[in-house]
Amino acid sequence: MTPLGHCRLILTRHAKSSWDDPAQDDHARPLNARGRRSARELGDWLASRGYEPEEVLCSTSERTRETWERIAMAPLEVRPHIRYEAALYQAGPEKMLEILRSASAPTVMMIGHNPGIAAFAAMLPARVPLDPDFRRYPTAATLVVDFQIGDWSAVGQAQGSVLDFVRMDGRD
Repeated sequence: MTPLGHCRLILTRHAKSSWDDPAQDDHARPLNARGRRSARELGDWLASRGYEPEEVLCSTSERTRETWERIAMAPLEVRPHIRYEAALYQAGPEKMLEILRSASAPTVMMIGHNPGIAAFAAMLPARVPLDPDFRRYPTAATLVVDFQIGDWSAVGQAQGSVLDFVRMDGRD
């Protein structure tokens, strides 16, 4: 559990989705085999570092829901409250910020989509990671950022301190 006056965001783009059926509705696209593997590896990575969400704000798309389900297969000590948010599907950074401000737990994971999640990730920290893939925010990329705030209603641009940034899917 994070100390009082300290909030942590785990910001994740969904893992690699399947394009096996090009006629399939975008919202309904599932993960492909690589995406399922990457999401599970991401869960293990989070657990190994003690980055465990107490609340998950997840887009309602199939690929974001499946990303969370695979992450949750890891040996997490915390079983978070899950909120599926339709407004996170293809949300821009301002909508994502609005949804984050409604969070109640000190450690929150948000799972969403590009291009909004890349822009959101770039606006949160005081200094962005030097990783060359950060601005692109590839599938299964995850930023862990801390904020010295009393609760999420106070979160704003350029306030966060980056703890970690990882890419699980490699280049896509």
